[in-house]
Amino acid sequence: MDKRTLLAVGLSMIVMVGYFFIQEKFFPAREPVQQQENVATAESTAPAVSLPDNQVIISSDTQAETEEIQFTVAPSFSAEYIPPEIVTIETALLSVKLTNAGGEIISYQLKNHLDKTEPVEMILTGDSNSQAFAVAFGSMDDVISKKVRPVDRNFRVKIISDLIVEFSQDFSTSSGTYFTLYKRYEFKPDEYMFELTIALNGGNSTNSFNFQGAAYTLFFGPQIGPKFAKLDQRYEYRNYLTYKGKLKKEKVNDKEPTVITSNPAWAAIEGKYFTLIAMPYTNQYELAFSTRAEDGIPNASRLYISRPAFGSSRLEDKYHFYLGPKNLDDSSKGETPLIAYERGDNGFRLRETGLVEVAATKGFLAPLEKVLKWFLLLFHKIIPNYGVAIILLTLLVKVIMFPLTKKGSESTMRMQALAPRIKELQEKYKDNRQKLNAEMSEFYKKEGYNPISGCLPMLLQLPIFFAMYNLFNNHFDLRGAMFIPIWIPDLSLPESIFNFPNNFRLPLLGWSAIRLLPFIYVGSQLLYGKVTQTPDQQGNPQMKMMLYAMPVVFFFVLYDVPSGLLLYWIMSNLLTMVQQLSINKYIARKKAAAAATTSANVAAEAPPKPKPVIAPGSGTSGSKIKKKKKKK
Repeated sequence: MDKRTLLAVGLSMIVMVGYFFIQEKFFPAREPVQQQENVATAESTAPAVSLPDNQVIISSDTQAETEEIQFTVAPSFSAEYIPPEIVTIETALLSVKLTNAGGEIISYQLKNHLDKTEPVEMILTGDSNSQAFAVAFGSMDDVISKKVRPVDRNFRVKIISDLIVEFSQDFSTSSGTYFTLYKRYEFKPDEYMFELTIALNGGNSTNSFNFQGAAYTLFFGPQIGPKFAKLDQRYEYRNYLTYKGKLKKEKVNDKEPTVITSNPAWAAIEGKYFTLIAMPYTNQYELAFSTRAEDGIPNASRLYISRPAFGSSRLEDKYHFYLGPKNLDDSSKGETPLIAYERGDNGFRLRETGLVEVAATKGFLAPLEKVLKWFLLLFHKIIPNYGVAIILLTLLVKVIMFPLTKKGSESTMRMQALAPRIKELQEKYKDNRQKLNAEMSEFYKKEGYNPISGCLPMLLQLPIFFAMYNLFNNHFDLRGAMFIPIWIPDLSLPESIFNFPNNFRLPLLGWSAIRLLPFIYVGSQLLYGKVTQTPDQQGNPQMKMMLYAMPVVFFFVLYDVPSGLLLYWIMSNLLTMVQQLSINKYIARKKAAAAATTSANVAAEAPPKPKPVIAPGSGTSGSKIKKKKKKK
């Protein structure tokens, strides 16, 4: 062996000895972390690469207030390459995609419900591709102010079953202690609810980390699906709800997140047809909603759940999330309805949760709306077409209300007959309001007429109208319900006969399509006004203006409303016209009969004509006698 070779070997040995001395002195090997039984370390044959640190800060109560414990990715992480991985969970109802980058959900599609031709996507990510159910180490304020970032490094993946997947990653602190974060998702075959378990394992007794003063925040956002053009709070909206024995609608500030301090049993972000419900099962947590615009979404809807300081080396928190339709009690599609979480017949054995309040009919018209909904579902069972069911329900309401409508029309006709006398009184006592009221009251009493009787039937019909409006605007089963193929494929959406290409909208009007139902509505409204117009209204310019102007105004207001609402309104106008025409004929016959009866009574009561009295020697008979006498 030559000198050059010996020198190289000697230098190599010196370097190796120095390397091991420095490593032992300054970078001692850590004890292996005790992992849970259901966690497996992902193996990879990919080359090791150096990744930048992912730092988050957790303040510790065990140290000085100004001191902070810095969490960095464990040294083994930068040496162990974990490739990106997408895990897909498929059930009869869901197609869920999870990424091992932070162990988050990036897609949550509802197979039974369509958004145009694609399944409804419940997670709207925005421009920055924000993901759902992210975790950040830090308080809620730190997360909201973005002092800390969500954990987005690649986690190890363990597929426990077709419906259960677990993600895990190791972290170290600046003090040389270690801990492991676990995120475990469990889904059920026929449910939109899933369970998320977040566990923190501080390691073994010789090198454990105590989470005293530490915190983590779990959050969802920036928006729940499906896609929407705008939140007009009528045809698409977002409500922020909490439940603690009673449902409460929270007022959320659009400038900064709104913190909820009541520690509710659950919280929800509610849309028109779909909802996100979060049910934490932790002993203590903080909750906040945020609508602040971000990630390219002008109307964001974020939910934050922060787990405050806890003092232990191990922690396991369970959360249940419902992310799906506001389907109260219909399981015809093989879905577990919200009522199942009251009865306990669900995969998680939950009962008396109050989740039904999300989809329950609210307001003082709720009982009436429930009755109308019952009949709507009954008609749909008889004829499985919701368009036909709406028509039948409208017909039923008109039949039930016919006596009131008839009474109102008769009262209007009676008022027209009394109008001349009323006008005389108004002219006679126009300068004495008190005397006029007294005379009018006496006049109505004498004629046996109640002026309120004409308005009362209309007032009684108003609650039914509003209840029908709410029903057709919010009933979940109308979403995706077809009436007429091609023309009206979805009663919960505006119909169209022509859509403008390339997302073009008409200037000023903002129309994206030509719709037929609004034009039919205007025609029916004009005919309705013409038929129901009274004679005194025909000569009134203001009433004529109302007759023609109001339908035109409503045409623009109702142009983009769901087709189910317009179908109801059109049918209501047409049926009311038929009713009014029949009532008019009935009143005309009644008037004719009354006139004939009056004439007969007058004729019967008239005194008999007196018989003519013939004076003696006068008249025809006397003349004849005289003539006979002359002949003799």
